[in-house]
Amino acid sequence: MASVALTASVNLAFRSLPISNPRLSSKQSPPLNLHRSNALRHLRSSSSYTHTLASRLPLLKLKSPNRNLNFTIKASAAAAPAPAPAQQDPAPAPVPWQGAAMKPLLASIATGVILWFVPVPEGVSRNAWQLLSIFLATIVGIITQPLPLGAVALMGLGACVLTKTLTFAAAFSAFGDPIPWLIALAFFFARGFIKTGLGNRIAYQFVALFGSSSLGLGYSLVFSEALLAPAIPSVSARAGGIFLPLVKSLCVACGSNVGDGTEHKLGSWLMLTCFQTSVISSSMFLTAMAANPLSANLTFNTIQQTIGWTDWARAAIVPGIISLIVVPLVLYIIYPPSVKSSPDAPKLAKERLEKMGPMTKNEIIMAGTLLLTVGLWIFGGMLNIDAVTAAILGLSVLLITGVVTWKECLGESVAWDTLTWFAALIAMAGYLNKYGLISWFSQTVVKFVGGLGLQWQASFGILVLLYFYSHYFFASGAAHIGAMFTAFLSVASALGTPPLLGAMVLAFLSNLMGGLTHYGIGSAPVFYGANYVPLAKWWGYGFIISVVNIIIWLGVGGVWWKFIGLW
Repeated sequence: MASVALTASVNLAFRSLPISNPRLSSKQSPPLNLHRSNALRHLRSSSSYTHTLASRLPLLKLKSPNRNLNFTIKASAAAAPAPAPAQQDPAPAPVPWQGAAMKPLLASIATGVILWFVPVPEGVSRNAWQLLSIFLATIVGIITQPLPLGAVALMGLGACVLTKTLTFAAAFSAFGDPIPWLIALAFFFARGFIKTGLGNRIAYQFVALFGSSSLGLGYSLVFSEALLAPAIPSVSARAGGIFLPLVKSLCVACGSNVGDGTEHKLGSWLMLTCFQTSVISSSMFLTAMAANPLSANLTFNTIQQTIGWTDWARAAIVPGIISLIVVPLVLYIIYPPSVKSSPDAPKLAKERLEKMGPMTKNEIIMAGTLLLTVGLWIFGGMLNIDAVTAAILGLSVLLITGVVTWKECLGESVAWDTLTWFAALIAMAGYLNKYGLISWFSQTVVKFVGGLGLQWQASFGILVLLYFYSHYFFASGAAHIGAMFTAFLSVASALGTPPLLGAMVLAFLSNLMGGLTHYGIGSAPVFYGANYVPLAKWWGYGFIISVVNIIIWLGVGGVWWKFIGLW
């Protein structure tokens, strides 16, 4: 309550007093004048008015300075607001669980535990079997993703060290492998492409030439990559250093972005198409993939026949070109982009190019650095400079000139995540081979197929399928070739398969099988890391395309090889 001292007169204005005087306007109430001599009379003269005041206004004590005149009235809420009753704060919302998805995590752990306690087959060491159980548990975790891929792979390495299956140095040995670093460097190059605007400029050029349809745009990229394949012997370098930045820029330029629901507009189909065709172009030339010369070398050591550059290209050119045409079309049917035709796109792309104006200084530096890096990828063999060294040199130029900053490189979380999980899988798969598990598997397959008593065509078909789909256990084409190529070629030849035919088919498939997973070949982590395609779809469509490729290469290819006298 408030205490007010009344002098000769007191003038209190009360607003918004409806029903206090029915003759007054409801919008405005006149002031109520109270004099010291008759204040009490005014308050007592009308019981209805007093009742109104008493019921509507907060209490005030009025006291006369000359004599004690104490009474209580209600003051307007505007004059002295009553304290609002204390309100209880709402209960805080529960913090959402930010840890692992428990069901996928338990499925992954259960896979490893069950296999761990399965009796070890004869001829397999205990360490090899334990590593296989951890490897398969990690693969299940990568597929179901209870945590991000890098975290799952790191936990797999931790399990290897904890169980003494691998030493710490062995578990983390693949972090010194050049391929994971080349893939990470590709993401840093992509950052420079996008940041400088060079990627958009090149993308708009492509759209201006081929962008009236999504299919035409895809084919332009597919055959551009195939033309570069014989000159750049690293599929990781081609995919990551050249085509990933370009494809990402094209997707963004066409309004297809990650995370906003527009991935299917163009990006999902284009990323998967460029990846699947990169394994085809790698199989078409001896110099299109780093492990191809290894296949040629093992062929000579096993059957004493030489595979030259021309021999390889002549045998692969027909099935290769057919695959390059068919695979994008198949994906276009089963995994179509939502935007198939854009007749106005070339015109809009030309307008965008005009608005961009001439190349900026950073664009020129980026273009020059790319040309330098690609030149070293092509001619580095003569200078004894490998692909990852050339990429580091290129990134150094970008860092020195400020085109890309180290802080931006650190911010490329996908690059570091990919480096982690890919290196982890390479290490585990590599030690499966070193521990003799792959050799045991090859010998088991050889005995099984050899004991069936089939014609060489059927026996070779079984060998081909087993060789191809065993790639789920490999994170490197070179590791697969080194572990299984010789054994399978020897058995195929012993069962009556024409030796050179068997060698070349296995060599071609050693590239094509890379399309099965997101870790099977150097270009896989690059395109998968762009995050346009979910992992389940990546594996599912990878299997479908593998069937398409096998039919083309063994069917159409078989006819072509008969025509050129390969068998």
